[in-house]
Amino acid sequence: MSARTSGDISMPEMEGVFIHPQALCESSDIGPGTRIWAFAHVLRGAKIGSKVNVGDHCFIENDVVIGDNVVIKNGVAVWDGVTIEDGAFLGPNVALTNELFPRSGFPKGLEKTLIKKGATIGANATIVTGITIGEYAMIGAGAVVTKDVPSHALMYGSPARRKGWVCVCGLKLLIGKARRAVCSCGRAYIEQKQSLRLL
Repeated sequence: MSARTSGDISMPEMEGVFIHPQALCESSDIGPGTRIWAFAHVLRGAKIGSKVNVGDHCFIENDVVIGDNVVIKNGVAVWDGVTIEDGAFLGPNVALTNELFPRSGFPKGLEKTLIKKGATIGANATIVTGITIGEYAMIGAGAVVTKDVPSHALMYGSPARRKGWVCVCGLKLLIGKARRAVCSCGRAYIEQKQSLRLL
């Protein structure tokens, strides 16, 4: 592993990792096939998996874990305490937070936020800290998410409320009689109380 410099910062060069010349990447814990685009800044402690796309003007703080095959579109800041599992998608300008009661000069301790496998968060959505976004959930553009989101839930509005269920493939499901649904992709589900289970 060699390094290149950006001003006074020495940046690692990792085999199979693309770092745009105008990006600032201090972490060396980045998997192969990952791309970090212009004006992004990745701090030293961040852990980023393989085949991740970090868009222009993103900021990735130290205490962050990002899985494989994650897409983070332009203008997203991922703060300390956020974990993003494999295959998640964060649209442009998603707003993540990490303090429930923020006051300048009065730190109260950071909350943890978990975005689970395959979840999608639409452009300009706000995710209040300390919650879990379930597997394959779909958060609509501009939503304000203030509480935990079940797996496969379709959420939108302010505050976001569940408006249905979505398949692994991302299509909205139509729940029929016996609380069952079959997606056009062939996957079948059953609704049980406030959750959805793959059959």
